[in-house]
Amino acid sequence: MSHTMRTNDGWEEAKNLVKERADLVEIVREHVDLKRSGFRYLGSCPFHQEKTPSFTVHPDQQFYHCFGCKASGDVFSFMMEYHQMDFREALKHLAQRYQVELPEKKRSAAEIEQERRRQQMFGLNSKATDFYHDYLLNHQDAAGARAYLAGRGIPLQTQKGYLLGYAPAVERAGWNFLGSRLSEDERSLAIEIGLLVSKEKNRNYDRFRDRILFPIYDSRGRVCGFGGRIVGEGEPKYLNSPESPIYNKSRMLFGLYQQRESIRRRRRAVLVEGNFDLLALVAKGVDLAVAPLGTALTREQLRLLKPLVDDVVLLFDGDEAGLKAAERSVPLFLAEQMSGRVALLPEGHDPDTYINEFGAAGLTKALDAAGPLPEFVLQQFIDRHGLTLDGKFRIIEELRPLVGAAASPVQRDTMVRHFGAVLGIDTDRLAAELVPGNEARPGPPVEAQHPPKTSRQSGLDGALRSIVGFMVKNPNHFERLLDYGIDAVLAGTAGEMICLQLKSLVREKKATTLDPEELFSELPPGEERALVASILTEVSLDDDAQDNGPDTMLEDVLQWLNRQNLKLRSEELMRRIREAEEEQNGTLLKELLQEKMKVDGDLKNG
Repeated sequence: MSHTMRTNDGWEEAKNLVKERADLVEIVREHVDLKRSGFRYLGSCPFHQEKTPSFTVHPDQQFYHCFGCKASGDVFSFMMEYHQMDFREALKHLAQRYQVELPEKKRSAAEIEQERRRQQMFGLNSKATDFYHDYLLNHQDAAGARAYLAGRGIPLQTQKGYLLGYAPAVERAGWNFLGSRLSEDERSLAIEIGLLVSKEKNRNYDRFRDRILFPIYDSRGRVCGFGGRIVGEGEPKYLNSPESPIYNKSRMLFGLYQQRESIRRRRRAVLVEGNFDLLALVAKGVDLAVAPLGTALTREQLRLLKPLVDDVVLLFDGDEAGLKAAERSVPLFLAEQMSGRVALLPEGHDPDTYINEFGAAGLTKALDAAGPLPEFVLQQFIDRHGLTLDGKFRIIEELRPLVGAAASPVQRDTMVRHFGAVLGIDTDRLAAELVPGNEARPGPPVEAQHPPKTSRQSGLDGALRSIVGFMVKNPNHFERLLDYGIDAVLAGTAGEMICLQLKSLVREKKATTLDPEELFSELPPGEERALVASILTEVSLDDDAQDNGPDTMLEDVLQWLNRQNLKLRSEELMRRIREAEEEQNGTLLKELLQEKMKVDGDLKNG
């Protein structure tokens, strides 16, 4: 029997009722093998790889804690972390499971219209998927596409499983094959999501022509966009849907929707570079593969895998491009504290050709023999530069960004000791070269005078922790910090939720009247709340040391934020430059290069 909300604060009441009814042991047991140990349950942590179980669930208090990775929380935290849900999604899922009725959220007319258009976009993509899929399977003009797929070893069963499609060539169907079959409203949406391209007023043409199409799904199984591979002659060879309100290629992985359960069950993912590589593996029974969408691997894509896996194997071609791709991925894995290994195939092979020649057993053997990513890249540096005196100097320079990307001091120290042992360099001297004090992660001058205490739970140290501490203790300066992009700098760290909660409180009340203790009381139990608690309870060295108080320190903080945002902008421009090069868009490339020169100049000039 469902429970109907009777109070104005229906969502809060629903949350409390769900917590009362939910059985955390029952939920965790669906994903973790738990064994009773006294008054608690013990099992292997689902959030990190471990040999000895250290993940505990306490049924009386309804919370979990891992003594290894320090993950902890309640039933909502577990659902959010394990299933990659936001809080509202977790609440809805648990409410349905435990028969708690949720109140209707009041939405503005603009929000209702925005959601309506998003649903129409998904619907139109689904319609196009069915249309192109049927064309591939049944139309005589798709015979060449069917022959191409057969030649690549993609059987009919896989074509149907992934709803592959075919967009006919211009000489067969004209420039407006899809557009002519859509209503006026649908054509407007089709332009917005990239199925059609607007040339002039009231004129448009199909984006995809003479291409095999790969529908791209989000985590809920909705088609967000498409990748297209040319069948005949033409450039570019691969063409993806443009960014849209429902498609962001840096935050999606081809094949993840289809392989999600296999990946979670095996706790392993195989990252390949191309769509056909993925389909070839799936066709041979290796259902663990995912692929980036025509761009370099991103941290956002790794975060999609993080709750599902203990191990990610990069399966790349053994050519120069494959080596470079492996090297570029190392800082991403280190920053996300994920275990990565690399399996480079013999020269002349890609995953497609390799599995067709050696079968699934041969590929599995290659995956099992894959080496740890940092050690692999170090060996590449040694092969490239040698172990002469000059070679070691060059290797140190190559190692600097890798060590700088490490997410914690312990991780950095471990890397430095390991690399030092391999290179025959004194560990302390190598550490001084690669991590000289706080210079690897520059922060406000006050930080160098008074190094802040670090928190095991916070995942923050050095400059970032000082910034979060200043933000929490000085809400009257929060709007200035927002103007200087503190939210972008803290994205992906433990400070992100704190920043979001503070923004809500500051906008709701007034910054000048907000007590930092209110922020603590509003945060849910977990990492962020623990961090704020430690900030508010520790002795404030900064406040004691600064004669002129927080106002003087503010200028240091703003300068540091400005520099960090310039770095982020430079990295984003570099990513867009690579995309423009791949798409052979000369005009855009020129604009991006000019902007990057200006940003880098601002960085250089301080």
